[in-house]
Amino acid sequence: MTYLAVIDQFTQWLDSIKYYAVFFIALMLAAFIINFILFKVMQRMGDRIRYLPCNSFTKHCSKPLKWVLILTALSIFIKFTPMKSGTADIVSHFMTLAIIAVGAWLIIKLTYVLDDFVTARFSVDKKDNLRARKVQTQLHVTKRIIIVIVSTIAIGAMLMTFENIRQIGTAILASAGIIGIIVGMAAQRTLGNFIAGLQIAFTQPIRIDDVVIVENEWGRIEEINLTYVVVKIWDQRRLIVPINYFIENSFQNWTRTSSDILGTVYIYTDYRVPVEAIRKQLQSILEESEHWDKKVCVLQVTNATESSVELRALMSAQDASTAWTLRCQVREKLIEFIRDEYSQSLPRTRIEMEKPEQPKA
Repeated sequence: MTYLAVIDQFTQWLDSIKYYAVFFIALMLAAFIINFILFKVMQRMGDRIRYLPCNSFTKHCSKPLKWVLILTALSIFIKFTPMKSGTADIVSHFMTLAIIAVGAWLIIKLTYVLDDFVTARFSVDKKDNLRARKVQTQLHVTKRIIIVIVSTIAIGAMLMTFENIRQIGTAILASAGIIGIIVGMAAQRTLGNFIAGLQIAFTQPIRIDDVVIVENEWGRIEEINLTYVVVKIWDQRRLIVPINYFIENSFQNWTRTSSDILGTVYIYTDYRVPVEAIRKQLQSILEESEHWDKKVCVLQVTNATESSVELRALMSAQDASTAWTLRCQVREKLIEFIRDEYSQSLPRTRIEMEKPEQPKA
């Protein structure tokens, strides 16, 4: 072969490379242009139509959808590009793996879009948020279940594209009964947590933003995951509790049916306390407070010991946080009132001293 023939073949190869390079660049440009136009349209729609989750779609799905368009462009390029059979098989296998991975990624991100949409529509920031907390609890647990299922199916589908693993999988299916028993025994606790998560999602002994007392700690339910629950304690600490705790143990839920709650304040006084005057002062304090919901105002004598009288002030508020503030406010003002107006009614200890009798002469 002469040098001229070699140069001629090299030139022909360059010409073909140029053609395929131009074709590849054109497909990539088309994919990026379609992606840009699509998300610009979604942003415009999100700005004009508030109830559509367009902005959330743009936030969560921009990257996976971009890869969907890139893979589509690559598939078109590979279809029209001649390759050797071995190379074509490898490229086809790689594309199959990429499509499965990106498809699963896109489905998972769509669950985040749905989560944002429902969270915005059913906000827990308003006073009467019982329905919103129900919906959000079911959605959060269901979203995590969908993510686990989609990820498992995607990994399984990717592994089954390998011939050796497919043969192993066929052998495993033949002995699925024994392996199922072994796996079930080994993962008993994990499966128990998973089932507990499903129970919590649909029976709802707790919901997002519920006020609970767990392990003698007061807090709000911040997260409900498949295996654990995060309780936000009043001092900003987080209590991590296994999810089956709420199925197997007793706990207090202050907002199970509504957020309304009664608060109590105990005051200890002397027997000479004018109860009716204290009762009128309690009414006056509550009427001046913005935290009282105008429903319950009661003062009762609930106990009497040898040294003091126990007064219980009972009041209502729209939620637990407001009730705590109201209780502190009432306690402070009642103590001030008794101290300033009826100081003789403050608790005291009495000692009676008798003069000894003089002996008779």
